[in-house]
Amino acid sequence: MQLPKQILIVGLGLLGGSYAEALTAKGYEVSAIAHRQSSIDYATKKGLIKSGTTEVDKDFVSQFDLVVFALYPHILVEWLEQYHTYLKNGAILTDVTGVKRAIIPSVKEIIKDDPVEFVFAHPMAGREVYGVENATSEIFKKANFIVTPTPDNKEDSVQMIELLGNEIGSHHVARLTPEMHDEMIGYVSQLTHVIAVSLMTAKDCDSLYEYTGNSFRDLTRIADINENMWSELFLDNKDELLAQIDLFMGEMAKMREALDKGDVETMKEMMRLSSERRKKFRG
Repeated sequence: MQLPKQILIVGLGLLGGSYAEALTAKGYEVSAIAHRQSSIDYATKKGLIKSGTTEVDKDFVSQFDLVVFALYPHILVEWLEQYHTYLKNGAILTDVTGVKRAIIPSVKEIIKDDPVEFVFAHPMAGREVYGVENATSEIFKKANFIVTPTPDNKEDSVQMIELLGNEIGSHHVARLTPEMHDEMIGYVSQLTHVIAVSLMTAKDCDSLYEYTGNSFRDLTRIADINENMWSELFLDNKDELLAQIDLFMGEMAKMREALDKGDVETMKEMMRLSSERRKKFRG
């Protein structure tokens, strides 16, 4: 199996630009649609894309057999509502969004009568900066790539998006149901952002940076956050994120009680389990 030679990316921010860099380096002819002409100009000048436009034109869109939507969840739905009839017959579509259950029903309803197929996916990659100017294929090298098939998807189409994950350089490609994806992402991604933000807002100290060590820096690396994107992702996965916050708070309460009572063995038991599980992340 091979990916189509020509690939369209809709949305040329950090992730869209990083896809473009990775795929262009592999010899694909990458084109893009972006909101800002400056993004197109930058990506063209840097050789990330072959061509690009800010206008959604049917003659342009209908050229591509593979389309990657690198958009916020609500913008993806709005784009499809307006332009889904422009897509090429037989095209395979995919996304980068960090939530699935919130958008899959809307997307499926929009394209239900169209001769296209949408295979949902999520590259677990990012940086604390935004925009195509900060795009780099390096973000995929240690990143997992999750494909979330639905019953409507053909096996060949799912395998094509798995191949896409490999082609951009992902560390590991996995399949999850949309439901399991949102549960896992609620814990390993959204909860961690909640914790990082809470650490930065809990203590009112303007000079905190003067006293901190590497442990605090490591824990709060993701606290420099895109509030528009992450608040949308939190709300789109509200039930799972609330459940994961409750799970975490239960462990925090357990540690607090052990500390309060001087229960050294419980604290050590939690630390031993933590170390054992963390070792699996190495290598």
